[in-house]
Amino acid sequence: MARRKKIYEGKAKILYEGPEPGTLVQYFKDDGGTISTPKPGQAIEGKGVLNNRLSEFFMSGLNAIGVPTHFIRRLNMREQLVRMVEIIPIEVVVRNFAAGPISTRLGIPEGTPLPRPIVEYYYKDEKLGDPMVAEEHIIAFGWAGQQDLDDMVALALRVNDFLSGVMMGVGIRLADFRIEIG
Repeated sequence: MARRKKIYEGKAKILYEGPEPGTLVQYFKDDGGTISTPKPGQAIEGKGVLNNRLSEFFMSGLNAIGVPTHFIRRLNMREQLVRMVEIIPIEVVVRNFAAGPISTRLGIPEGTPLPRPIVEYYYKDEKLGDPMVAEEHIIAFGWAGQQDLDDMVALALRVNDFLSGVMMGVGIRLADFRIEIG
C-alpha cells in the first residue's frame, strides 16, 4: 500500500491526503480518550470501526434531508472519503437538556429539559481550552460574519431536529451535541 501524507491527527481521527484534489481520507482511531475524559494511548478495540459506521449513518441521513456535510463515502471499516473544507474556528453546541457544563455553570440539575434548544459557541483553540464566546466576539474578531452566524444557527437547529428524531426513535434523549462548520 502506498504511503499517504498525514494532514492532521486528533484524539479520535487522522486525516490523510485524499486520492483526488479537494478530498481527504478520514481514519477513525481506537483511542479511548475524549475531550471530557482524556485517556491518551488507552485503546478501546473496535471504537474506530463503530465511529466510522455511526458517522456514515448520520452524515448520510443529513445529506438525504439537504444538510450539506463533508461525507462522500465509506472506504472501508475504518476510513471514509470526505471533502476538504476550510473550518470556521467555532464549535456550535446545541443543548436540549441540562447536562455537563451547563448544569455546572448555571446550577441546573442534570436532565432538566431546557425551555427550547440553546445554541452556544466555543472558540476552537485547545491551548485556551476552547473557551465559550458570544456572537459579538465572533463578529468582532472576524471569525465569521452575521450572515454566517445566522446560517450556522439555522443549520445547527436542522441538525438538532434530525438527530433528536433519530435518537427518540431508539429511546434516547439527545442532551446536546457539537458541530463544526466549514
